[in-house]
This record gives sequence, structure tokens and C-alpha cells, in this order.
Amino acid sequence: MAIRIFITGGTFDKEYNELNGQLYFKDTHLQELLNMGRSLVPVEIRTLMMIDSLEMTDHDRELIAHQCNSCEENKIVITHGTDTMADTAKILAEKVKSKTIVLTGAMIPIKFGSSDGLFNLGSALAFAQTLPVGVYVAMNGRYFHWDNVRKNKETGVFEELSD
Repeated sequence: MAIRIFITGGTFDKEYNELNGQLYFKDTHLQELLNMGRSLVPVEIRTLMMIDSLEMTDHDRELIAHQCNSCEENKIVITHGTDTMADTAKILAEKVKSKTIVLTGAMIPIKFGSSDGLFNLGSALAFAQTLPVGVYVAMNGRYFHWDNVRKNKETGVFEELSD
């Protein structure tokens, strides 16, 4: 069975406006990244929203949970902004049972060329295929359980809350 990929936005899919220096959303780059990575993993892609995770509401998180519960796939990857990824993971762990869900994102937009997004996406797809049922965050080549992860805003990497 294919892996379901839900797109929610975040730095992963931001574009750079050269005229005013603003980051904005235009369209997802996910299929382009899968092609670039030469992925042969069967996927079903659906864009749920294109927003910065700092603007994500409880209603948005409910929609993500609903879509996870409603899809036929039992392995799910969600592209998400890094600032509130752990918040969404917590809601998903409460509301979605018997599926493997891996949230991932990027610290640098894909369009910048030096992004970590391609590596994180590849890791998330691999983790979704191999981890048991549960909710995880995949960043920096590692996976974290939903209840033991935080974004270190000083170092820009994800880490465990406790060892």
C-alpha cells in the first residue's frame, strides 16, 4: 500500500520574493523533491493547507487528524512547519490510533538550494515504512517519539526532551 503524504506548508514549501525579501507560499515542491530523490516509494499526495505553522490553529490540527483517520493508508508522512510540529504531533497521538505517522519539515526553504528538506523527506519516508504504529517527528536524520521532542531554537535542531 502507498504512503499517504499530507502537505500543510511550513518552511519546506516557502518561496523567496527577490523584490521585497519576503517568504511566501505558491505551490508545493513535494513531487519535484520525490523526483529529485529518485524515490520509488508509492505515495498518495494531498495538500491540506499551505501555512506557516505559527499560524496553525486548533481547527487546522483537527482537520489534519480527521484526514489521517479518514485516509485508507496506515502509513502517513506530514510535511509541516518546524515551530509547532511537536504541538501537532501531540494532537495526532491523541486522536489517531493504529497508524504510523511521521511529521517532517525543513529549516531552510527547498528553493534556497541548501535545504535540509530533501534529506528530511527521505528520512521520513524510510521511518514511515519501518517504525511501528505511533506518531513521530523526523528531522536531522533522526526520529523522535511525539512526546519526547522539541525544537531547540538556539541550535536550530530537534532534540529529545530527555535521554
